[in-house]
Amino acid sequence: MPLTPIRKDQLSKVGLGVQRPEDVVVSRDGRVWMSDQASAAAEALPDGTLNRVGNAGGAPNGNNMDTEGRIIIANVGGLDGQGSDDSGTGPVQRLDVDTGEIEVLADQIDGIPLVASNYPHVDSQGRIWVTHSTSRSGGDAFSGDPDGFLFRIETDGSLTMLATEIEFANGITLDPREENAYVCSTTGCHVLRYPINDDGSLGEPEVYGPQLGKSVADLAAMRPLSAEQRGELGLTDGCGFDQEGNLWVTLPMSNKVVAITPQFEVVTMIEDLEGEIMQAPTNVSWGGDDMCDLYIGSIRSDYVVHARSPIPGERLVHQR
Repeated sequence: MPLTPIRKDQLSKVGLGVQRPEDVVVSRDGRVWMSDQASAAAEALPDGTLNRVGNAGGAPNGNNMDTEGRIIIANVGGLDGQGSDDSGTGPVQRLDVDTGEIEVLADQIDGIPLVASNYPHVDSQGRIWVTHSTSRSGGDAFSGDPDGFLFRIETDGSLTMLATEIEFANGITLDPREENAYVCSTTGCHVLRYPINDDGSLGEPEVYGPQLGKSVADLAAMRPLSAEQRGELGLTDGCGFDQEGNLWVTLPMSNKVVAITPQFEVVTMIEDLEGEIMQAPTNVSWGGDDMCDLYIGSIRSDYVVHARSPIPGERLVHQR
């Protein structure tokens, strides 16, 4: 199937009124759940209203789902000092959507407090892969210092540190055969690919595809930036595979969604430089019977964007 770009007039708003909907997860039965700072997760109902569940505190960021239909939440609340329990922490949490009960799965690893858990991904064994962006807060968080890391919550609840020294570790996904892990390095303006060894450890990373644009430092002398200049920025956020092996990546500062093909060509799939409807896109998620319902999260708008994808998204473990 061709990677046909999606026009702005093909975008629509879903979940009006949600607060900081950084990510979307679509259940096997088609329920659309968004990150929601006013609760833990908000379901976008067909009549346009919201079903808010739980109270995560802080800033629920990336979310995903396990095979039991529970929502895994990476809480990034410590970035602004407003953690999930007002202590500046950013734990990994699990939400029971039926009861609203929230369980903390991890709030530290190897003695390091979790300040900014960013995104979770559940693999076929039920293990949860989690990026942690930085241990800094405020303006220092985006300094470019490589203090981000990737860890995994094993099925017995133990934690394994997998990779360190990542420049603001953000979105993560695995390829369909679970042979590699892909991590968006926000201030690096690229995606890192880590080979997964037979014992579950990771090999040395490589940059997957080209740099996706300029860094903030590259354009610092040009501030304030025009929309066209912002469109040159390549800071990455979230990522996900479609069924043709294209890795879709969100570029929030340039208001773009691009796809890296298996041949490392970069195709701009959605572009809204002025932010008329798609503002600071943060994640891509697919759902629906044909897996062509595409949802795009945002931390700046009070809704998520929906479009029909030209290629179905790869089914995640909870959708199989």
